[in-house]
Amino acid sequence: MSVSLKLAVTAAVAAFATSACAQPAGVETRPPITSYKPAFAGQTRAPEQKLGVAFQTSVVTQGLQYPWSLAFLPDGRMLVTERRAGKLRVVAKDGTLTGAAVEGVPAVSSGGQGGLLDVALDPNFKANGLIYLSYAEPQADGTNNTAVARGKLVAGPTPRIEGLAVIYRQTPSLASPLHFGSRLVFARDGKLFVTQGERSIPAGQKQAQDLASGLGKIVRINPDGSVPKDNPFVGKAGAQPVIWSYGNRNVQAAALHPQTGELWEVEFGPQGGDELNVIRKGRDYGWPTISYGVNYGPAKTPITGGETQRPGMEQPLYYWDPVIAPSGMIFYTGNLFPKWKGSILISGKQPQGLPGGFITRLTLKGEKVVGEERLEVPGPLNLRDIRQGPDGAVYVLKDGPAGAIIKLTPKG
Repeated sequence: MSVSLKLAVTAAVAAFATSACAQPAGVETRPPITSYKPAFAGQTRAPEQKLGVAFQTSVVTQGLQYPWSLAFLPDGRMLVTERRAGKLRVVAKDGTLTGAAVEGVPAVSSGGQGGLLDVALDPNFKANGLIYLSYAEPQADGTNNTAVARGKLVAGPTPRIEGLAVIYRQTPSLASPLHFGSRLVFARDGKLFVTQGERSIPAGQKQAQDLASGLGKIVRINPDGSVPKDNPFVGKAGAQPVIWSYGNRNVQAAALHPQTGELWEVEFGPQGGDELNVIRKGRDYGWPTISYGVNYGPAKTPITGGETQRPGMEQPLYYWDPVIAPSGMIFYTGNLFPKWKGSILISGKQPQGLPGGFITRLTLKGEKVVGEERLEVPGPLNLRDIRQGPDGAVYVLKDGPAGAIIKLTPKG
């Protein structure tokens, strides 16, 4: 969640008063990149909390090329996006990768971090068969942007999407191969959240604070792409009415809280400063005005003015320095791993110097992170998406040219 500056200052004062107390060791052993201090106690480097859950991994499917997102169909099959190839693949219940990719997907701009990104099923998929795709959309002038399209998935020897239509298009388009986001999350009321990035280049970064721009925003739309009447900037002169929050850098990991129904996200910081936030209506999450990270490179120059706090801008619930490269997240609600129930599980990039990939597990007390654990998945590998399956198992995507679906189940 985001924490107001007033509450942050109060918490920081309380932390200072008890600073003489011993603090349990955190899971992060690497030195921080920056010298920034947290706004309140427990905002970073929470105590390590090992729950002692033994798990085993098995490969469900191999032969995927740069898989990015995974979705479970009601009949047990899976949909997987292949980012660079711009393909949507169907995986049988037994893990067999069907030979033909789904026809009718949109054309994508596949350079850099672009390509075919998230896939999500309509809440009424059983009745209407609709699926949603987010992707980097190429423009005739050489620019590109995040876009969302939907269509009906039709089964058959060669599955296809019928009636594909773009329902959202980020504007303006820029000539950049970076920071497209993009995660698709349906809220309980049926509205669709689309997370995005600010395209990384300076011209895009500064637009994260501009309500006339779609860059660096999380947007909220109706399933057909129309604008909900209760969006915070509807009727505000010059503002894009689809905007739900702003000041977001690049968001690939997002999920609904299972109790509150609110949207939580983990977004990429620069060099340091990955953030966990609760996304609330009309709030400003600060980028690039405030950040707990610095610019890339050995000089570690400050972002904008080097500020980490400013009135009217939200503080992250939690941040990481160094980063964990968060690319997917879930709230675990299954019964297969009882000790993980209620935890946030975050997939990420293989950290430098470590032998495998890892999942970051967070223990929450309300909206405070009170424990952190690193769950190593034998590698070397980078983990892209993470999902809870209908069976309660945890599924992760191994990124890269020899991508795979990996399943985590209890050991013993």
